Amino acid sequence: MYTRRGDRGETSLFGPKRVRKDAPLVEAYGTIDELSSFIGVAISTAKDREVVSSLKTVQKLLFVAGADAASPSLKTKASRITEADTQTIERMTDDLLAKLPSLRNFILPGGTPTAASIQAARTVCRRAERRIVAASEAERVNPELVPFFNRLSSYLFNLSRFANMKAGRKEELWRG
Repeated sequence: MYTRRGDRGETSLFGPKRVRKDAPLVEAYGTIDELSSFIGVAISTAKDREVVSSLKTVQKLLFVAGADAASPSLKTKASRITEADTQTIERMTDDLLAKLPSLRNFILPGGTPTAASIQAARTVCRRAERRIVAASEAERVNPELVPFFNRLSSYLFNLSRFANMKAGRKEELWRG
C-alpha cells in the first residue's frame, strides 16, 4: 500500500496535523515502531513460552505507546499509556527478579540469540525514552510515556537475563 502523501517529507499525526518526518514526535513514535520490530525478532528466535508470552505483551503495549506518541493532543481520542500499564511492567519485572540470581556486576549483552535480541531491543527502548523526552520539549506528550519506557528498559534487561537462564546460558560478567 502507498498513498504518496509523504513524498514531500511530511506525515500526519492522528488528526489533521501534518509535520515534517524528522519532527521530534515522529522520531519518538518511529523509534517505538523500531522497538516493536526488535521485539518481533526476539519472538522469532524464542523457544520458551514464558519469554514469548512476555514479549507479546510488551509488543501490544508498544502499539498503544505508538498511538499515544502519535497523538500529541491529549484531547485526541487515542489509546494512551497509563500508570496502570507502567505498574504492569513493574509487576512483570518483580516476577522476573524473584526468579533470577542477584546481580552485583555489569554483564555483557549476549548469550542466546533471543537474549541478545532482547538486549538490542533494550537499547532501542532507551532511545525511545530519550526521543520522547526530546519531543516533550516541543509538544505536549502524555507524561506517563517516560516512566513507562524507563521501566520497560529495565524489564527488557531482566528478561534477557531470564532468557539466558532458561536456556542454561551463563551470564558473562564484565570486570573493569
